[in-house]
Amino acid sequence: MMVTRRTILGAGAALAALPASAAFTPVDPYIRRKGTSLTLGGKPYRFAGANMWYGAWLGARPDFGNRARLARELDALLELGVTNIRILAGAEESPLKNAVSPAFRNAGNKWNPDLTDGLAHLLAQMEARGMRAVLYLTNFWEWSGGMMTYLSYVNGGKFIDMNDPAHPWPEFPDMTAQFYAKSEAVKLYHDYVASVVKLYADVPTIMAWQLANEPRPGGSAKIAEPLLPAYYGWIQSTAKLIKSIAPNHLVSTGSEGLKGSIERADVFRKAHAFAEIDYLTAHIWPLNWSWINARDIPGTHDAGAAKVAEYLAQHEALATEMGKPLVIEEFGYPRDGGGYDPEASTAYKDRYYRQIFAAVEASVKAGGPIAGSNFWAWNGEGRAVHGDHRFRTGDTAWLGDPPHEPQGWYGVFDSDETTKAIIKAHAAALAR
Repeated sequence: MMVTRRTILGAGAALAALPASAAFTPVDPYIRRKGTSLTLGGKPYRFAGANMWYGAWLGARPDFGNRARLARELDALLELGVTNIRILAGAEESPLKNAVSPAFRNAGNKWNPDLTDGLAHLLAQMEARGMRAVLYLTNFWEWSGGMMTYLSYVNGGKFIDMNDPAHPWPEFPDMTAQFYAKSEAVKLYHDYVASVVKLYADVPTIMAWQLANEPRPGGSAKIAEPLLPAYYGWIQSTAKLIKSIAPNHLVSTGSEGLKGSIERADVFRKAHAFAEIDYLTAHIWPLNWSWINARDIPGTHDAGAAKVAEYLAQHEALATEMGKPLVIEEFGYPRDGGGYDPEASTAYKDRYYRQIFAAVEASVKAGGPIAGSNFWAWNGEGRAVHGDHRFRTGDTAWLGDPPHEPQGWYGVFDSDETTKAIIKAHAAALAR
């Protein structure tokens, strides 16, 4: 299945309905950047969005996909007013312990047609519902193979696993960042980028391509600082490559923001100053960043919320200064008590969602740069298969929590009625 601009516009039926003398100018179907705003058809484009990294897997063949469930998940999101979905569109066959399988490609640049078909099916289903996609093309982290896997393709198979006690933090991100300076690895990645972007270059359903999920110049300043020229070069060269193939699509880095920039505003600014980078991104993870304590959420939530507010303000100020839009494209929070099951309460998670959504709405009302947000992540009907909530190779339940994380940690289940109501109210507020 191939999605094209023609299928989205439905031009034939529209033209047939017009008088012969009517002057007809097709509405621009692509999302554009205008200053600090995103626009669609010349009007501001603002959105309530979700992350659903596994969309292409769910849209694939029956032994690991489930197209009927995919349709139900998209309908459920649409009913909430969610119209923008961030999706993984590149995964590498990998020796890493927690990498998802199957993958999009292998070391020999061989593609998996099941996943390319799954992605095409997903985009067609989104097109039918008027939804928009943000597609990221590799990963800084291990759970989809990512940059460490690209390095292993060209360095004789050497790699380290994340969270390996023999290689404590920040050894994994410091080694992963060597990718930017390894020309053979970058070439393999660019070959993949060019191939997949060409497939969908004329698809308006795609709002943006992202270079990677959470690219960082390193885990420590000691390693990152010498790599900064290679890091910036990788950003600009990849963005230029995408723009040369799909000039109507937006491009963004997929960065966490300051947390992914060795906590330096100058690094973040330079990485996002290139003309080919259309908008800024920020991810906000209070638990992962030790802003809250999972064993004492009631006692630490307020202090964490203050840091969230500061982080939001910092990035809104950077976006205003740089004259580009900002998307809060990942934000997650644990369930009360740190549980993973749908039955666990979400009272503090709901408070966190309200905080993020209030910041988005305030920016919109004030004419600020925040265009939208994508919560992490949609679990929908997915449920953990195993009692320990760990993903195992061969599992096909597909939750928003990736394979390296407890299944149910951050995702929103279809039974999370209070969280869903907050998402729906926010989407309605943006629509107004």
